Amino acid sequence: MEYDKYAHEPFAVTADLAVLTIRDGTLHVLLVERGQEPYKGHWALPGGFVQPDESAETAARRELAEETGLSDVSGLHLEQLRTYSEPDRDPRMRVVTVAFTALLPHPPEPNGGSDAAQARWVPYDTAGPLAFDHDRILADAHDRVGAKLEYTGLATAFCPPEFTLGELQQVYETVWGTALDRPNFRRKVLATPGFVEAVPGAARLTGGRGKPAALYRAGTAATLHPPLLRPTPEGRPA
Repeated sequence: MEYDKYAHEPFAVTADLAVLTIRDGTLHVLLVERGQEPYKGHWALPGGFVQPDESAETAARRELAEETGLSDVSGLHLEQLRTYSEPDRDPRMRVVTVAFTALLPHPPEPNGGSDAAQARWVPYDTAGPLAFDHDRILADAHDRVGAKLEYTGLATAFCPPEFTLGELQQVYETVWGTALDRPNFRRKVLATPGFVEAVPGAARLTGGRGKPAALYRAGTAATLHPPLLRPTPEGRPA
């Protein structure tokens, strides 16, 4: 029996992006204002429909360029987050979306385009409510990025080429949204092979009357062993 491609209800596939960055010590997310219905005038994650000749990641990069102007972002690594397929997530028709996430260091200012009226970096804590199910996607992306800081050296990308451990700690506190014990953080970082490397003889004044703080650069480890686990709500390591 031959396969009948018309036997099943057709549906569309989209690609959505939750792109996060740190600006002025605050976690931000890249959002666009929708210029068309549905949800015209509402804020949403960048994204759009996957064309027949595209992969989901190709569509994601194209939509990012068209809706925000970020077409040549050095260091942008998209990681597939998950697929969202609830039947009623889009009022137009059955739409399944493949969501991607990224934590982008030092991004340029976006510009709205295509069907996006405008695009901007918005503080994570004030982003929402968003169109469609994008609040859920954004929350999942935040959790994924927070986890990557636990087991990779990603946090060093958001520091200067030579940084203090205090500056590195600020990245963790910004993404995780919690204060960390400074001596404990320092001990864990320095005990993790390949996480950071000391810059011989280098130091920087960080304010106050204390002595200059030692400087470090990113190490060579691709993953952290042991991982740098975030605190639980009770204050204990996860």
